[in-house]
Amino acid sequence: MKQRREHPFPLPPIGLRIIKSAAAVFFCYCIDLLRADRGIVFYSQLAALWCMQDYMPQTRKNASQRFTGTCIGAVFGLVTLLIRQPLEKTLWEEGVTGAVVVPCMIVLVLYTTVLLDQKQASYFSCVVYLSIAVNHMTDADPYLFVWNRFLDTVIGIAVGVAVNSFRLPRVQDRGILFVTGLDDTLLNSEHSLSPYSRVELNRIIEDGAQVTVATMQTPASIMESMPDIRFRLPVIAMDGAALYDIREKRYVYSYVISYECASDVIGFLRAQGMHWFANVIVDDLLVIYYQDSEDRVYRELVRKLRRSPYRNYVRRELPEGEDVVYFMLLDKKERIADVYRAMERAGYTGRLKVLFYDSQDHPGYAYLKIYNHNATKENMIDHLRESLSVERVVTFGSIEGRYTYTIAPGSGDQVVRIIKRLYEPVGWRLRRFW
Repeated sequence: MKQRREHPFPLPPIGLRIIKSAAAVFFCYCIDLLRADRGIVFYSQLAALWCMQDYMPQTRKNASQRFTGTCIGAVFGLVTLLIRQPLEKTLWEEGVTGAVVVPCMIVLVLYTTVLLDQKQASYFSCVVYLSIAVNHMTDADPYLFVWNRFLDTVIGIAVGVAVNSFRLPRVQDRGILFVTGLDDTLLNSEHSLSPYSRVELNRIIEDGAQVTVATMQTPASIMESMPDIRFRLPVIAMDGAALYDIREKRYVYSYVISYECASDVIGFLRAQGMHWFANVIVDDLLVIYYQDSEDRVYRELVRKLRRSPYRNYVRRELPEGEDVVYFMLLDKKERIADVYRAMERAGYTGRLKVLFYDSQDHPGYAYLKIYNHNATKENMIDHLRESLSVERVVTFGSIEGRYTYTIAPGSGDQVVRIIKRLYEPVGWRLRRFW
């Protein structure tokens, strides 16, 4: 069986926004034909394209900006017509009048946007005003142009909003909890979300889909890898040790290692000559206590991660009374393997969850992570499912047989497509467009 060769320069697919933009331009042409070319379709098309945004709130915002700017520009353009024509007949020549009146009116246009708290519409106000006052002052009927310029923009705004709002009739199933992994599942080979996944994931979450992620990473890593995703549900972080609400910036639930048990673990690790990171939740902040080490990779990791505004590294011993979410060790693989075997002999692996795995970023090194025995993604999913009172859970991951859907690494778009298909199958219930 032949293997398909990857293209050296893969082309992104044509997205829905591109198709909708083309459709909006087409409908502007259709309306212009019905108006018998009385307007200028170019202005309608520009307004429609300006309203074509990824999300409806941004579409509404852009539509409002364009409409406000057009109204202000058209009004002052009309005032300029009323002022300039008498002046040119009695006082000044055409060029002199324009040089005096137009700059003065630009001041009034911009100041009006300030008074109306519509500064974001100032550019469009000036564009509309100048198109009237500079380009069409000598038309046979400049007043008709003012009206058509306004009407063209309104038509474009209406077309842009209507096309961008259109969806096939669908029925949303809010009784499913979707839980997806992060690396090798939702993120692509560049450890980021594709534009398609970002837009569609935000759209269905805004629509009411119950979507979250479950990962070994800390909340800091989740927010850094997906800064634009507006999760409504808490995310499952640290391999099931914590449930973190990104919007509220707080830990909703966690499985921790008690201070007494953590002190025992620290004594054991110190006897093995190891350095460690103790991750502790302090007033909804993740504080990482650590010690100095001469190991180059260890020091590089600290230097890299402590730059994040979401992490708080403190070089000191674990304070008395603090429970630990998890311990993390990074060292040469041989040393980590020796510590893991020692923990097995001492019975720690029976009382705690202990993970030992190779570092992908640092060849020859490995991680050892120590959690509360109950800190699993499955337990945290059950906790979240019960709090939401949903019956069905759909999971996504890269390990065959462990999840509802197995996703090949780098195929994050597939996760979003499956969620869309299950959450909003085509139905006959009309959705709200605006």
